[in-house]
Amino acid sequence: MKFGKPAQVALIAAAALATATLFTACQQYTSTLTVDFLYVPSNQSATGQIQVLEVDSESGALRPIPTSPFPSGGRNPIAEVVSPDDLNLYVVNEDDNDIVQMGIGTDGKLYPQNTVNSAGSFPVSIAINSQGTYMYTADTYSPIPSCSSTNPCPGDISVYSVNSTGQPSTPIFNSDANPNYWSLQLSPTNSKTVVTPTAVNVLANGKYVYATAYNPATTVPVTYPTSDTYTASNQGYLFAFAVNSDGTLTELNNDQPILSGMLPSAMVSDPTSQYLYVADYQLGQITVYSVQDGLPTVVSTIPSGSLPLSLSRDKAGNIYVANAGDSTIKMYATNSNGSLSLSGTYAVGTYPVAVLPDPHQLGFVYSANFLGNTMSGFQLSVNSGALVNTQNSPYPSMLQPTAIAGVPHAGSIH
Repeated sequence: MKFGKPAQVALIAAAALATATLFTACQQYTSTLTVDFLYVPSNQSATGQIQVLEVDSESGALRPIPTSPFPSGGRNPIAEVVSPDDLNLYVVNEDDNDIVQMGIGTDGKLYPQNTVNSAGSFPVSIAINSQGTYMYTADTYSPIPSCSSTNPCPGDISVYSVNSTGQPSTPIFNSDANPNYWSLQLSPTNSKTVVTPTAVNVLANGKYVYATAYNPATTVPVTYPTSDTYTASNQGYLFAFAVNSDGTLTELNNDQPILSGMLPSAMVSDPTSQYLYVADYQLGQITVYSVQDGLPTVVSTIPSGSLPLSLSRDKAGNIYVANAGDSTIKMYATNSNGSLSLSGTYAVGTYPVAVLPDPHQLGFVYSANFLGNTMSGFQLSVNSGALVNTQNSPYPSMLQPTAIAGVPHAGSIH
């Protein structure tokens, strides 16, 4: 078929338009200033939602990607973690007792892949080892038939193997007594005392796993994370486990936890696998533990601010804590012995529940503010080392954001 000149011009114009459109779409993230994607779940809908935000490399400003938000695959998404290769996001839906694997597209979009159930009920925290081969959740209640919110029992840790595509298995086998979970008991014979987990962490070397928990007595209601209640006379605990070659766990310290404050609420460990940092919600402090040999030993303690709920670390070694009670984040420098020195305190939106340095490690730091329905953004000043507000911070989030995770992206850096 032969086209006349007008048709040729029209065809060329259409082809040029299509090419330009395709080029623009491809450039949206690869040739612009987008250097990170952040994933911020919200639990204020019938089914959970995840807002996807892109980070501008020059200003640190946040904006939702065009197709955001995405379904979380369940109710009350409360925790999340990214695989070490940045290809998968794992979301904990507390009210459905499940973990949803989502593939992460090059454009930041989320694609549901697989769903597995936790061994116990109401999982509240998740971690994955640096090899991407094992994943861990802390469950509020063990899968004991008589156990419920009206008849509580100790919580547990579920362990999942992860294959080369990022797909998690069902919780792996432990023993005939505890088929697919590791109970968080005060002793091997004490299955009655209620011990409620709050966080789980695995060291970078993959050799040890830790869980924080507390024993509630009289109750005082709080706003976050869900309808849980905390007490004025809690006892906090830190459980330590060695990871065996088959992924199973062996509890250290003669199958007993160590005492740890009153209500330990968050953990982060360093990339050398030497130190573990534990925030205490009730005491308003951060305890530094040496964990080189697995069993935690106290190095030091430092005030955190009121009601700390989240800890994170950047590549420079700075530790950040989100303090829900006074709506601040604090930044600490780490010393050679693992101890912390306060670098600064910064106001954020109301009731921050998560804090995260940007995944590209450009010096941006973000908090998710649960009652403020916002995200606060900061950037490390190259001159003073202090945090300064990013452009137009704070940024609107969905209602009641509960966590932050993110992946780096190959946008332009200036």
